[in-house]
Amino acid sequence: MSRAELTPDGRDPKLVPRNWRELIDPAGEWHLDAEGLPRRRGARVIALRTVPTPAILLVTGHDRTDASHWWSFTPGGGILEGETSRQAAARELAEETGIELADDALRGPVVYRDSRFDFNLVTVRQDEELFFALLDPGQAEASADPDGEMDRSGWTDLEREVLDSVRWWPLEELERAVSQGMTVYPTQLPGLARELLAGWNGVAWSITEWD
Repeated sequence: MSRAELTPDGRDPKLVPRNWRELIDPAGEWHLDAEGLPRRRGARVIALRTVPTPAILLVTGHDRTDASHWWSFTPGGGILEGETSRQAAARELAEETGIELADDALRGPVVYRDSRFDFNLVTVRQDEELFFALLDPGQAEASADPDGEMDRSGWTDLEREVLDSVRWWPLEELERAVSQGMTVYPTQLPGLARELLAGWNGVAWSITEWD
C-alpha cells in the first residue's frame, strides 16, 4: 500500500482500526511501519527437555476479541529499549514461565522469523529471533505446579486476559495434535524441535510466515 492510501495517522484503514493499540498492547513496543501495520521486534525461546520424555514448553492463547481463535507458541515477546534480543528472550521466559536462565544459557538465534498475523480486528507484523535452551529435569520442573502448569505470577494483566496455559508438551503429543488441526507457531516447530534435540548444526532457520 502506498503512503497516499494510509490514514493521516499512518494506518492501513482496511487492516488496522483507530483503536489498534487497545487491541494488542497499549504499553507495548509496537509502531506503525511503512505498510501501515503495527510492527515490533520480538524474541522467543524454544525450551526443550529430554526427561522424562522429549517435550517442548508452549504457551496457548486466544484472540482478545475472538476466543474461538486460539493457537500455541513458544514463550517470548517484545524487545524493550536497551535490551539485546538474547536478554529479552531470557526475561520473557522468566516472566511467562518462572524459569530463570542466564543469557548465555540460550543458544542461537536458531530461527529468524518474519511474521504477519491476522487477529480478529487488527493485522500485525513481527520480526523475531528464536533462541534454544535444553533444560535439565530440575530446571524444567522447578516452577511447575502439581498439574504441570508453569508459574504465571509474572504475567501482565493483558497476558492473564488472553493466555490460557503454559505447560510442557511431549513432542509426540504435539505432533499428534498438529496433525489433528492444532495451530502452532512457527508451523515448522515440531520438526524444528526434533532437529534441535538431535544436535543443532549452528545454521539458523529463516522463516517467513503469513497467517
